[in-house]
Amino acid sequence: MTIDQTDPRHLARWTDALTRGQAMMQAFVAAQAGKPLAAEDPLGLAATWTAMATAAAADPAKLMTAQVKFMTDSMALWTAFLTGTPADSPVAKVADKRFAAPAWHEQPVFDFIRQSYLLASDFVMKATGDLDGLDPHAKAKALFHTRQIVDAMSPANFPLTNPEVLAATEASGGDNLLKGLEHMLDDMQRGRMRMTDETAFAVGRDVAATPGKVVFENRLFQLIQYAPTTATVFATPLVIFPPWINKFYILDLTPEKSFIRWSVEQGLTVFVVSWKNADATTADVTLDSYVAEGQLTAIARVLEATGAESVNVIGYCVAGTVLAATLALLEAKGEAAKVASATFFTAQIDFADAGDLSIFVDEASLATVEKNSAATGYTDGRAMATTFNMLRSNDLIWGYVVNNYLLGKDYFPFDLLYWNSDATNVPACWHLSYLKDMYRDNLLVKPGGIKVAGVPIDLSTVTTPSYIQSGRDDHIAPAKSVYKMTQVFAGPKRFILAGSGHIAGVVNPPSLKKYQYWTNDALPPTLAEFVEGAVETKGSWWPDWLAWLTPKSGAQVAARVPGDGALKVIEDAPGRYVKERI
Repeated sequence: MTIDQTDPRHLARWTDALTRGQAMMQAFVAAQAGKPLAAEDPLGLAATWTAMATAAAADPAKLMTAQVKFMTDSMALWTAFLTGTPADSPVAKVADKRFAAPAWHEQPVFDFIRQSYLLASDFVMKATGDLDGLDPHAKAKALFHTRQIVDAMSPANFPLTNPEVLAATEASGGDNLLKGLEHMLDDMQRGRMRMTDETAFAVGRDVAATPGKVVFENRLFQLIQYAPTTATVFATPLVIFPPWINKFYILDLTPEKSFIRWSVEQGLTVFVVSWKNADATTADVTLDSYVAEGQLTAIARVLEATGAESVNVIGYCVAGTVLAATLALLEAKGEAAKVASATFFTAQIDFADAGDLSIFVDEASLATVEKNSAATGYTDGRAMATTFNMLRSNDLIWGYVVNNYLLGKDYFPFDLLYWNSDATNVPACWHLSYLKDMYRDNLLVKPGGIKVAGVPIDLSTVTTPSYIQSGRDDHIAPAKSVYKMTQVFAGPKRFILAGSGHIAGVVNPPSLKKYQYWTNDALPPTLAEFVEGAVETKGSWWPDWLAWLTPKSGAQVAARVPGDGALKVIEDAPGRYVKERI
């Protein structure tokens, strides 16, 4: 549709949009008046840029060579644009979903903008990666922060260089930008970027809705026992420990995606730990707390509730890391028989190759974490969510900037994004020690490197049968890092490499028939060797896990109803703790 720019109605519409936009900005500025501005450098960027400049100056010839190639490619692109001939550019056919719209390729101006940006970003990233004189941590930090800037400068993120935004602005008379401004100001007041329609879901109604009862609670967690859907169940119950940096219902999204609901349907007595959102009362929580007050207490209560001799356990992400310490402590105390098997979802115990999160464990970053949590006793979950989103900024930040702020689109209801936005606070004492002891010093994998309840633990003594799951594209717990677990534990182990990443690699029910997984009866020293000899199976790995678990789950017994055992019902699932929002 073509709009007549001289039409008085068109002018009036634009004038109205600008007036309303100014009013929103004035209201926002007035609301923010008097609030202090941050003048710190919490990520240590100044030191990073100084180190990069020093390294570049040490070998100017290398930088000059790269610049000459960049200029040559840029001039060739410019010449092709002026002459109207197809560009023979190394980035001409690069697939990038930011530039998926046809206009980026079909309209010469925007094709030139797209390719110019890709050439420049490729030059900047390669030049940063080629810097000599930086230690591995400094180089990783330089690459990470450079990538943040490169991604932020994408022409897709600016209205005047994004053809989709220009078309939407022309068609709507600027209403898209006005609506986007409203979204942005609302998000700024909330202190976080919304990714989905948060009014479309409610915990306990649409998500975390598998029927069950809370049968125990303490200051750290509520224990949920789910109602059986089969007449008989396996004798050995299943206890799931989700990470406390997220809420448990990632494993209990809508019914068709729920790992918890599916496990109940397979005849398992399922218990899940729902962690308390950290506040001042948990400021003293440490590794010892999560082992003793958390995992060991939950295991003891489940054994009490069911009368079983042992439990099967699952630890997801950081809860899997701590579960490894719990198993080592049980070995040291001669109580390993309490756990019949342990399953690990995307969990790390050797942090030597822990990926991009490792850049946040230098002294400057740790000092910032400590300072920001000193007054409250906890680390704000919104800050942690931003850190995780930065690991995939194009998908989890800039894509929403374009859709929500520039295109002014309505928020799309999506259960996974609703969960992702439901952030949790983390005890500050624990958070700092985790970053220092695990990520920075890698003490957990060292025999005696860490004490739990005063006992030096050694993960190599763990004989519990283990099922270890990882995600091929995991950017939080890289598969290479997770695989190291296979080389540490002494007991029988099964490792599977799932398609997709930290979330979709886990939450992949058989009914969706998505992705794939790889298995290998041998467990060679490295992930690369594992993959080389692996067999690919299409679809979900959940049935493979169930086939591994059931021989360790005992005979069939009458289904257990929550509250009929030694533990009485406190309230309906999903309980109060998971409903606390920040």
